[in-house]
Amino acid sequence: MDGPSQSAPFEPLRASEQRPARTVPALPVALAIVVAAGCAIVLFTLGAVAAIGGSVLAAVAGFLLFGMVVVQPNDSRVLVLFGRYTGSITHEGFFFVNPFTGFWRQSVSLRVRNFQSDRIKVNDAQGSPIEIAAVVVWRVVDTAKAVFDVDDFEAFVVIQSETAVRHLASTLPYDTFGSDAERSLRGDPEQVAAELRDELQERLAAAGIEVLETRLTHLAYAPEIAEAMLRRQQAVAIVAARRTIVEGAVGLVDLALRELAEQGTVSLDEERKAAMVANLMVVLSGDRGTSPMINVGS
Repeated sequence: MDGPSQSAPFEPLRASEQRPARTVPALPVALAIVVAAGCAIVLFTLGAVAAIGGSVLAAVAGFLLFGMVVVQPNDSRVLVLFGRYTGSITHEGFFFVNPFTGFWRQSVSLRVRNFQSDRIKVNDAQGSPIEIAAVVVWRVVDTAKAVFDVDDFEAFVVIQSETAVRHLASTLPYDTFGSDAERSLRGDPEQVAAELRDELQERLAAAGIEVLETRLTHLAYAPEIAEAMLRRQQAVAIVAARRTIVEGAVGLVDLALRELAEQGTVSLDEERKAAMVANLMVVLSGDRGTSPMINVGS
């Protein structure tokens, strides 16, 4: 008894490669069509027998018209002949190509395009829900891959861009709150944009698309935790400010004690030095104005 049959391994489709289409200048052909049409009109006036020749000339002229192609700047035409890809016209001009390709030609714009993703909610690397959105600047550089290797290259850009944004947001924290130990979405915008561009370029290469630039256009905590995270950010900012104030106050107190000792203006014992240091720290580190107190006693 035969064992269970094994299916053949999946073989990826062969990637299409863009190549130039065979073209000739269209102006001489256009002149020939005009001459053929004129001759056909003349033959139609000469009688029934000559009209047959006129009909043939008219049919030939009409058939040749299918081979006329006008390509605008930053535009292209993808040509298919009887189900086979024959080439792409990627530069502007007036061309004549095989008229049979007129039954299937596709125009693909080579202009630079923008895609603005929707605001999507995703959990960052720390599990906090955030809202994020990005803009992607892209263009088609390989028309064969864009037309034949993906079903709809514009929809492909949309889906892959949102997927890349979700993946990037889930691998980095929103903020490190002053710690330099790791990168964050908020603290390293240039590096984050570069990583997003590299990942998206890898995803869109199969569609013959070049990613020119990516930028985050929106980055915020989700509404349900935004207030709590704002209080956390404020607390971190206050602590950092206090640390800077204390460091500066310590330096000023040390400078004051050294100046007094060098000039010999006042002789202070250890107890009075401690009291002076405490008073100066209160004055320099406080967040409110101080009220001076004058000692009138002995």
